[in-house]
Amino acid sequence: MQNFNQSQLIIEAGRTETQYWKDLWKYRELFYFLSWRDILVRYKQTVIGIAWALIRPFLTMVVFTIVFGKLANLPSEGVPYPILVFSAMLPWQFFSNALSESSNSLISNANLISKIYFPRLIVPASAVIVSFVDFMISGLILLALMAWYNFVPNWRILTLPLFILIAFMAAFGAGLWLAALNVEYRDFRYVVPFLVQFGLYISPVGFSSNVVPQQWRLLYSLNPMVGVIDGFRWAILGQNTAIYLPGFIVSIGLVGLVLASGIWYFRKVERTFADVI
Repeated sequence: MQNFNQSQLIIEAGRTETQYWKDLWKYRELFYFLSWRDILVRYKQTVIGIAWALIRPFLTMVVFTIVFGKLANLPSEGVPYPILVFSAMLPWQFFSNALSESSNSLISNANLISKIYFPRLIVPASAVIVSFVDFMISGLILLALMAWYNFVPNWRILTLPLFILIAFMAAFGAGLWLAALNVEYRDFRYVVPFLVQFGLYISPVGFSSNVVPQQWRLLYSLNPMVGVIDGFRWAILGQNTAIYLPGFIVSIGLVGLVLASGIWYFRKVERTFADVI
């Protein structure tokens, strides 16, 4: 096995950067297979199947609506509080699920990684796609809430695909970091749940970021998910909300930095995965 891993290391080291990115397209069927396999595994032999993707964000939305909307009586930007919460719950749920799935993706596919060559970037990418499927399913709740409250978005909803792309970049970039670090340092399997839970409370999911004092808004925007969530609310809630532009630029810049650095670090340590894992 050691000789096999060494030969695999030579194959990976011998490929140029251009060849590597071409291999991503060449191995696209493996990407489809891993994504579809994980989707089936997620819902196979579950009692209510795909409804799990609806129950968790819905219950979280209910709790946040009661705590922040009723008890704390925070402002709702002129829209029903459940819609305010769920417009942020969608990108956050996608991001947190992607982190959890991506961080363990390489370890879960250790047998495959140690046996054959393929661009390892495919593995965490397929994990993000699985989380994106949950994201699309959860969007049905938002549509139901809009119908229930007779809320009709304006033209800004057409920009939502742009913010979905930004959310995907944030999830993929952070997922690459955690996937690579989890191979080298297995302690990260315990760190990720804490990061997800902590991030939920420091991100404007249960409340509007407008409640943050103005002098702290820019500092608060150092959390990349602030810009992502504000972008979703801007697109979904329409004229009822506005984006704090300086903070939004900072958040989106950090999303780009996380993605670029995630790809760089993953590629840097990728050749050692077969031996370390």
